[in-house]
Amino acid sequence: MCGAHVTGVAADTGREARLVTMDSSIDSAEPTAPVHDGAPSDAAAAVLSGAVDQARQAIVEFSGDTVGEYLGVSFEDESAATHRFLAKMPGYQGWQWAVVVACPGADHATVSEVVLVPGPTALLAPAWVPWEERIKPGDLGPGDLLAPLKDDPRLAPGYTATGDPAIDDVAYEVGFGRRQVLSAFGRDETAQRWHDGDHGPGAPMARGTKRVCRDCGFMVPLAGGLGAMFGVCCNEMSADARVVDFEYGCGAHSDTPPAPGSGSPLYDPYDDGVIEVVEVAESLETVAEVPTVADSADTVESVETVESPETVEQT
Repeated sequence: MCGAHVTGVAADTGREARLVTMDSSIDSAEPTAPVHDGAPSDAAAAVLSGAVDQARQAIVEFSGDTVGEYLGVSFEDESAATHRFLAKMPGYQGWQWAVVVACPGADHATVSEVVLVPGPTALLAPAWVPWEERIKPGDLGPGDLLAPLKDDPRLAPGYTATGDPAIDDVAYEVGFGRRQVLSAFGRDETAQRWHDGDHGPGAPMARGTKRVCRDCGFMVPLAGGLGAMFGVCCNEMSADARVVDFEYGCGAHSDTPPAPGSGSPLYDPYDDGVIEVVEVAESLETVAEVPTVADSADTVESVETVESPETVEQT
């Protein structure tokens, strides 16, 4: 329904009505009082305010049974008013029907327009953004093509080869040999972006140390004009392969002193939870048998019961 233009004759109006969408929104869902300088007369206000059913019928004629709760009326000028209804349409939650009625010097109202407008809670599409402003850093992927803007201010005409090796070789050595090179504007813009970025002096890492990249052995300065402020970090434990500001810094500076103290001695690992099983060899000496207590008692008893020959003869 949104964006469609439909023409027809509203019921009992005798005038042509249009169904269109408008970009305006309604600030409040409550009936509002007249705020225009050209307020209608009491008679005109009564006629305009009483055209609620007429406005509802105009919506039904164009959009069927999509009319919801009546929200109120607001006066546009001395001879026009707008009646608003909630729209009961899938996908248009919070939208409103607005029906403009008029009574220029007449004793009855006629329908001028039927429009679908977003209300204060309507779900709207995001604002349109030009294509060149939609691309953000990090959006470029493998296989993608991104041409520079026409007459890009970041680029300037470069040196074109002449065919003379003596001239072209020297030009290549000093950085020429390209159709376009970075302009002064592009260089300044780049320097400011790098300075304000994640590897500039304002980064949290840089604020946490006193040592800077300017005097770090892991930093290799860039060539050209940008080399006065920036270099490439070659420390794999820090911002390796990234452009860093000379005033950037980190804890992996080449002049960082070692930690104080000699540390803990180095010992071989020892696991005291392992049980060591040792095999013991059997002794070659024989052990003499020792009589048990029971055997000793039997021997004593046998000795006591034996009578000597002398004792027998006496009896």
